[in-house]
Amino acid sequence: MTRKTILVTGGAGYIGSHVVRQLGEAGEDVVVLDDLSTGFRRAVLHGELVVGNTGDSRCLEDIFSRFDIGTIMHFAARTIVPESVADPLRYYGNNTCASRTLLAHALEAGVDHVVFSSTAAVYGIPEGGRASEDSPTQPINPYGTSKLMTEWMLRDVAAVNPLRYVVLRYFNVAGSDPEGRIGQSTPKATLLTKVACEAVVGKRDQVSIFGTDYPTPDGTGLRDYIHVEDLADAHVKALCYLRDGGASTTLNCGYGHGYSVREVLSMVEKVAGCALNIREVARRDGDPPALIAEAQRIRDVLGWEPRLDDLEAIITSALNWERKLAEGSWAA
Repeated sequence: MTRKTILVTGGAGYIGSHVVRQLGEAGEDVVVLDDLSTGFRRAVLHGELVVGNTGDSRCLEDIFSRFDIGTIMHFAARTIVPESVADPLRYYGNNTCASRTLLAHALEAGVDHVVFSSTAAVYGIPEGGRASEDSPTQPINPYGTSKLMTEWMLRDVAAVNPLRYVVLRYFNVAGSDPEGRIGQSTPKATLLTKVACEAVVGKRDQVSIFGTDYPTPDGTGLRDYIHVEDLADAHVKALCYLRDGGASTTLNCGYGHGYSVREVLSMVEKVAGCALNIREVARRDGDPPALIAEAQRIRDVLGWEPRLDDLEAIITSALNWERKLAEGSWAA
């Protein structure tokens, strides 16, 4: 049986482009939909790129008329927590409403499967700082809420249609392709590892620690950092799971342990061989003190085994990519 095409929304962005690369390497037929607001043409290493917005019905009609889409991998979204607090309607429009439009077209076209890029932000502040898939969902910022609403739409749609889905709740994604082909290239990024590596290469003059009075061992935020390559592999395995008849499910994507902000910055200094200019400032709105994954279920359900569960490996790949950007050897 001929495999259907995979539509990857946001496939020119940081995480989406790594998934597209792995799908292409696996011989899959891919079409990427991205408005290039934060993504890059050059990051799309496989398949056809369609420049457009996920919430644009005309654009979606054209894609579904031209391609036999069997699976949607849905990454397209705004993802910055403080921005969502400052401009919540932008997040509900771009993340939730656009997802509703995408799902309507998916149902009309008879799409079989959806793999949805969700977030640990749906948990808010979990008890004890650890979250399992069964933990209460009580987001504390519009970003998390906008993603949770899409999860609910998927759940309700799948209850009355043949469509099946895997929701992947990401914890803190970091690192870049170890071979240096693509990486985190978004201007004005807010991810800690990206910001710290930009400081190493001189793009920033300092790194801020937002909050040093959290109830954590060293007072700074504690997060579960997952290498983008391992996360991309989880998407490929989710696709295989659905094709093999797997039931709709929701899975955490993390390693099950965390590092504090200070520990991450110390590792950046170790890998870079230089000191960072670190500034301590007040907490940011919408940041939980600790957020660590209970991550056994994804191993049991998908047979997923991380290969890059190592903070030094994560930082090394991120810094190598940042140096490549600084040298100008990769351009959008």
